[in-house]
Amino acid sequence: MSKILKIRIVFFVSIIIVFYFSLVNAEDIPRFDALSSLSDKALHILIFFYLAYLALISKFELGDYQIISLVFLIGAIIELIHYFHPYRYFELFDLLANLIGVTIALLIFRLKKVI
Repeated sequence: MSKILKIRIVFFVSIIIVFYFSLVNAEDIPRFDALSSLSDKALHILIFFYLAYLALISKFELGDYQIISLVFLIGAIIELIHYFHPYRYFELFDLLANLIGVTIALLIFRLKKVI
């Protein structure tokens, strides 16, 4: 199995895990209290940085902006689902944090290519 294929598998499994934990009641997530010491928005930034960077290094046959847009769209879909979800809340600042995360991933990815 090639390295790129392994990275893509990790990316898609990560998407599934993020979707799952985004839809369950936060109280049902094991050790959620330990995560609550981190700011909710910092967690969004970290998660979407991770997803975007994985997507970028997966070498999909898309441009960097397309990849980043699709990862951000995943976050937007999750937030839209939160609007209708009984245990979650839609927050524009979550979308902003997601955007910051994918932007940082793109900047680091581009800087790494230059160096």
